Amino acid sequence: MTRFFPELAKRFAQVLPRLEGKRVVVIGHARPDGDCIGSQVAVARLLAAHGIEVACANGDAVPRRLAYLAAQHTFHTADTLPPGEYAAVLVDCADLARVGYKLAARFPHPVLNIDHHLGANHGAEENLVDTGAAATAEIIAGIAFDLDLPVDAVAAKALYAGIITDTGQFRHSSTTARVFELVGRLIACGAEPVEAGYHIYERESFGRMKLLQHFLSSLRLECGGRVCVGLLPLGIFEQTGTTAEDTEGLVDYARAIDGVEVGVLLEERDGMTKGSLRGKEPALRLDRVAAQFGGGGHACAAGLNPKEPLAEVQPRLLAALAETLARVDALKST
Repeated sequence: MTRFFPELAKRFAQVLPRLEGKRVVVIGHARPDGDCIGSQVAVARLLAAHGIEVACANGDAVPRRLAYLAAQHTFHTADTLPPGEYAAVLVDCADLARVGYKLAARFPHPVLNIDHHLGANHGAEENLVDTGAAATAEIIAGIAFDLDLPVDAVAAKALYAGIITDTGQFRHSSTTARVFELVGRLIACGAEPVEAGYHIYERESFGRMKLLQHFLSSLRLECGGRVCVGLLPLGIFEQTGTTAEDTEGLVDYARAIDGVEVGVLLEERDGMTKGSLRGKEPALRLDRVAAQFGGGGHACAAGLNPKEPLAEVQPRLLAALAETLARVDALKST
């Protein structure tokens, strides 16, 4: 029998007894994506099947296109989570700060964190991390199958959604034979690719189309055409009738241009900046670029949250990307 994450599965099995008899809250990162929500739902199902009382919480609401995954679970914010003692389990968080300051302050000592991001401090007593995994959902699926834990249709659908979103529908370099083997098993457990495709990719609002139109019109090529930058100015959400969750996936349009190696989305916010980076090869180490601006993530996908205004951040970021491209060129020439 295939063993997917044997060491992580062994450690997960050792943590389970420490959660028995306690109320557990499964916490994901702020502005949750498919891997975050999918991982939370799946862990909640696995723990509930083990007789553990469990709740889910995020700094932000579940995105509209992912609501179908959470239909059988109540997702709380920091303000709506009932009072009381909980053992905290983090998923898809490179560090505790990713959950938002309110949840981080309430749960400063998580028992467990399951994640696949590059990060120096995952912040829990037990950190089950594999940075080679395509998604946190891939790790959770592998652990469940390694331990013969019950994966019902709800959990299977959630894990499938997490994997397809973080692999870019199986297009990213992190997609492996292991990913496809796990996906096949999830489909056998009840995951429905047609359902996931419809909810996640075919339910665009008209406002998001207007947001996309604005983003595409702002695209500019930089660094000799190797970087493409798109901007979202202050007030664009009000102008288009959208919210921050509607930015999900926009940066991929910049990355998809032939000859572009790094796609960039920069969003202007009340004197601060929110940025997303997407690259085409791991050697770029975009997580290190993002770390220079208070962010982090993966080698090919990273986010940044500098407190400086966009006008200050953009030239510095372009300089950092130019330096990164020069470094990669030098490595290739040796």
